[in-house]
Amino acid sequence: METTREPAPGGDSIDRHIARWRREVPDLDPLVEGAVTRMQMLVQYLQGRKEAGLAQRRLKMWEYEILWRLRSAGEPYRMTPTQLAEGLGTHPATLTNRLDRLAKSGYVTREPAPEDRRSLLVVLTGKGCDAWASTIGEQMATERALLAPLDEAEREQLVVLLRKIASAAESDGPPLMPSPG
Repeated sequence: METTREPAPGGDSIDRHIARWRREVPDLDPLVEGAVTRMQMLVQYLQGRKEAGLAQRRLKMWEYEILWRLRSAGEPYRMTPTQLAEGLGTHPATLTNRLDRLAKSGYVTREPAPEDRRSLLVVLTGKGCDAWASTIGEQMATERALLAPLDEAEREQLVVLLRKIASAAESDGPPLMPSPG
């Protein structure tokens, strides 16, 4: 049985995007373009919602990402600057500047590493934990609302399919989600 290549009746903005581009690129595969473009647009949507929620709490995305990364390390919520820079994909000089600003705000401290006092650890403070925690409920609600049109079985199916794609991408390169450190 052949899969249809035409947009579903009523469609969405991505179907309209594909219809426009098929005139310009006749070989465009509407299934691939539709899937990839929807993933990209949904990531942008979630990113925008996250940034808006963070702005209400006077947090910038880079601040949240550092707090999240430290929190993901587990208690006692500390990492070396090198681990942070690698996990965030940030240049060490950029990270140093950002850590200075977070320390000034009281979200992190820098402490000597107990096993090597020449090394420093970046430590998430109580204020940093609170700032991170204040964002999670809203983010989870946004994500739940995004997937609300799907029933539980459909959400499970979506996870299985996305896992299959992620596993294939990871087989050709590094993990999509870096380990906490």
